[in-house]
Amino acid sequence: MSLQAHFIASLIVFLLSFPSYYSLPGISEASDYDASAGRVYPWYPSTIQGRNFGSKIMSSKMGRSLAAVKTFNVNDYGAKGDGSDATKAFNNAWKAACSSSQGSVLVVPKHKNYLLKPITFEGPCKSSITLQIYGTLQASTDRSAYSRDLTRWLVFENVQNLAVEGGGTINGNGKIWWENSCKVNDDLSCKDAPTALLFYNCKNLVVKNLKIQNSQKMHVSFEKCVGVEVSGLTITAPVDSPNTDGIHVTHTQNIQISSSVIGTGDDCISIVSGSQKVQATGITCGPGHGISIGSLGDGNSEAHVSDVTVNGATLTGTTNGVRIKTWQGGSGSASNIKFQNIEMHNVKNPISIDQKYCDQDKPCKSQSRAVQVQNVLYQNIKGTSSSSEAIQIVCSEKFPCKGIVLQGIDLRGGGKAVKAECNNAKITEKGNVSSSST
Repeated sequence: MSLQAHFIASLIVFLLSFPSYYSLPGISEASDYDASAGRVYPWYPSTIQGRNFGSKIMSSKMGRSLAAVKTFNVNDYGAKGDGSDATKAFNNAWKAACSSSQGSVLVVPKHKNYLLKPITFEGPCKSSITLQIYGTLQASTDRSAYSRDLTRWLVFENVQNLAVEGGGTINGNGKIWWENSCKVNDDLSCKDAPTALLFYNCKNLVVKNLKIQNSQKMHVSFEKCVGVEVSGLTITAPVDSPNTDGIHVTHTQNIQISSSVIGTGDDCISIVSGSQKVQATGITCGPGHGISIGSLGDGNSEAHVSDVTVNGATLTGTTNGVRIKTWQGGSGSASNIKFQNIEMHNVKNPISIDQKYCDQDKPCKSQSRAVQVQNVLYQNIKGTSSSSEAIQIVCSEKFPCKGIVLQGIDLRGGGKAVKAECNNAKITEKGNVSSSST
């Protein structure tokens, strides 16, 4: 073979072997891989920022060619899946997966039951990582196991490019905590309880297709996270379980929550200070306390929440509908908020803004300062109210609510007369706005 022919043949072999994804925009070695479906997660969210939110799902063929992943199984690290303590095995399996220089998948097998004490899955990891939960994770019911930090059970901290999914179950075994809550027994002193699943300081995060139940306190919390896609969650706890919020969002930006069913003893979704660009769509809520922004301004604190959209939700039998709640004496603002296309079925207080919120045994002190509530749209909200006041907008005398728009509101009392109460608020009505007994 001539030197020229040999060179050309070598060049062809080189080009064929060169990773094809280097030529594709938006795909990098940090892409994650769903081993069960051959899928890639390029970590570039979001519609809020002008692009498709969350993971782009590639074809199986392309996924296999673009992403080389390494699979880890918790059973290979000593987990038995028979209900015995698997905390050490999970910790070791996570460390191995997190330290892999190629994308990794950590598998929790189906038809297995793993008991876990408090555990932190800590980053940063060397590459993207997917936790596939097919089996069941059970919280330890030994309250002394949480003595180091009563507020945490499962924690993902400082992790980027993370997906947690798989269709499995996370069970907080919260009954022992509820029974020892001061909200259930007045004779007990008030103590904290763990959040079942906490994501802290994570970036580019997908959480989907999980069943989360009977949390000790809150079920899922996103704190100081950026770029989050949440979908397909089923979150359940008894209606009388205290403080068991479904999804809690705090100091988090660019988060989309969709296609989830939530029924607990507290807010289905709670959005508190430091949260921006929050979208919730396709939410089924009830029982529980509804979908809430707040509470804000507790203890005379400064709080800010902005650019929140709840578009498409069904609430049934909840003690509130869509509400904004702020304490007297706080400061800051809750602004640019939309509640749209919402169905209410036998809901108490379907629409509520309460700038005099007070969640304590003693009456709250009257204070002039307040968190400013402004630019709030209620649009196409229909259904039935179980309370006599279907609309309650009670605002501060010194910091009245501004830019409140009611459009296409049709709330009825199911045979009982219902009314609206509005104090210290500048309200614009557009289209049909009605509350009636029929």
